[in-house]
Amino acid sequence: MTDENRVVDNPDEDRYELWAGEKLAGIAQYDRRGDLTVFTHTEIDDAFSGQGLGKVLAAGALDDVVAHGGTIVPVCPFIAGYLRKNPGYEDHVRWRRE
Repeated sequence: MTDENRVVDNPDEDRYELWAGEKLAGIAQYDRRGDLTVFTHTEIDDAFSGQGLGKVLAAGALDDVVAHGGTIVPVCPFIAGYLRKNPGYEDHVRWRRE
C-alpha cells in the first residue's frame, strides 16, 4: 500500500473503503454483530482492476478488525479466499457453517 492508498472504516455505510488518492477505489461491505465483523461483499472499481488493490483492501480491513479485538466472519468469497491464502489471521476467523 502506498501513501496515496488508504483503507478507512466507514461505520455509517457499514463498509471499509479503499481510497486511491482522492478516488474511492473499492469497498468491503460488512455487518457488525457485537465483536463479529461479517464481511458480505467486496468490490474494486473497474478503473482500478488488475492493480492488486483488492489485496490492499482486504489486508487493511482485516488488520483493523484484529487490531480492535474483533472476530472475522468471511461470507464474501473474496475475503474468504484471501484468508485461505493468508493463514496469519486464522486465530481471528470464525468460518460460517456451510
